[in-house]
Amino acid sequence: MSAVEYLAQEKIWFDKPRYDEAERRFYEGMNGPSHPPQDVGANSILQDIARARENIQKSLAGLKSSLLSSSGSGEPPLIHSNQLNTGCGAGDQGEFVSRIRNLELENHSLHKVVEDLRLALSKLECRVAVLEKSPSIPADPAAPCTNGTPVQQQKKSVPVKDEEEDDDFDLFGSDEEEDEEAERLKEQRLKEYAEKKAKKPTLIAKSSILLDVKPWDDETDMSELEKHVRSVQADGLLWGQSKLVPVGYGIKKLQIACVVEDDKVGTDMLEEEITKFEDYVQSVDVAAFNKI
Repeated sequence: MSAVEYLAQEKIWFDKPRYDEAERRFYEGMNGPSHPPQDVGANSILQDIARARENIQKSLAGLKSSLLSSSGSGEPPLIHSNQLNTGCGAGDQGEFVSRIRNLELENHSLHKVVEDLRLALSKLECRVAVLEKSPSIPADPAAPCTNGTPVQQQKKSVPVKDEEEDDDFDLFGSDEEEDEEAERLKEQRLKEYAEKKAKKPTLIAKSSILLDVKPWDDETDMSELEKHVRSVQADGLLWGQSKLVPVGYGIKKLQIACVVEDDKVGTDMLEEEITKFEDYVQSVDVAAFNKI
């Protein structure tokens, strides 16, 4: 048996929802409503469901008539009834879900607006209560007003007499003996201050320098090179410890420390004096420089 013949012989009660509705109304008329009245949103959803059922019934009735007409001509059916019911039901269900979500969002936004209005109203009531409790401040009738705003009168400052003029005027004149005594005392104090400042030791700036003296080759006599380096003498120069540091290929460099006074000896002078020993010294480098 083909699907067309099966649908043609199948008996469907298309008017069952109407009979169910009539039966529900009959029992409600006898016993009263079986459930509390629903809100406007639920009624609209029920109306949409009833409308969707009616559309499904109409589509099924049209499909049945088309199947019956096509069974006589021998044409294959275009759409299966179960597939049609499933498609319509899924589409209607998605629409209902979207509408319910929209209603929930609108309800949430309305609740938020109501809460904001309540807060604003409470703040306004508090401000009105404070204004009612605060006493009114009477305006000063004597104060002049400009555009509704009182203008404060500026107090005129009374000029104060200069009392220094009286101090400058000496009725009895200046005492020459007192002036001479004050001048002598001033000179004595200046002299004592200058002597005290001269006796105070001045701070001498010194630096610690570490020099790297490199020879020409491994055959250079390093002891003689060190003697020539230490032969450099100057005011404010003090030589310290020294050691030989290997460089490579049997060559060693002389690393020697010294303390110098910054105002008297500099690194340029040391390099110039040491490099004069051309037979022993190839180059001089400053390895470290620290202030003391």
